[in-house]
Amino acid sequence: MPNSDWPTDERPRERLLNHGAPTLSDSELLAIFLRTGTAGVPVMAMARALIDEFGSLRGLMTASRRQFCHVKGLGSAKYAQVQAAMEMARRVMDEPLRQGNPLRSPEDTRRFLTSRLGTYPHEVFAGLFLDNRHRIIHYRELFRGTIDGAAVYPREVVRQALEDNAAAVIFAHNHPSGVAEPSQADISLTRRLKEALGLVDIRVLDHMVVGHGEVISLAERGLM
Repeated sequence: MPNSDWPTDERPRERLLNHGAPTLSDSELLAIFLRTGTAGVPVMAMARALIDEFGSLRGLMTASRRQFCHVKGLGSAKYAQVQAAMEMARRVMDEPLRQGNPLRSPEDTRRFLTSRLGTYPHEVFAGLFLDNRHRIIHYRELFRGTIDGAAVYPREVVRQALEDNAAAVIFAHNHPSGVAEPSQADISLTRRLKEALGLVDIRVLDHMVVGHGEVISLAERGLM
């Protein structure tokens, strides 16, 4: 049945306007985003099929361009829409910190880092370079690849921290597997970076590991 022929209460867009976005299922939200189906496939059926194909809404939204565009009914235009929507969401979440508000709690940091690192399909090592009031000077993605495979060079991190005139740093990286538990390599790397930055009086406040829906702080675990 075409979307226009559904009872008004069953149309995702009308349900969102009447009852709010949180009342909609993942497939209904996706149907609103997609707007139309393909020949012979109504948009709701297409939305459900796509979530099944990618395993979840998150799986769809974080798929690579190749994976995304390979699916019938999708393409570069819709991939660009997804990426734009994701980036807008990140910027909304980041705005209070980008405006110079200090990081007042570990939860502030967790929200910021989840918005930046939580959707990457590959591992990214990043630094939050802070002033002496713990306001963000720069957020920088420093290295890509697995932490024990791709080298993270303390010398380069120190150089960047000095260039940014940072007083403190919070490190973070994501685990694309979704499991946020820090590895021994994560712990060893943190201690090497802390030692290197300590030589130039820059404090390492934390190293956070971002998984799917979970962020683990090495400082809170006493692993630094």
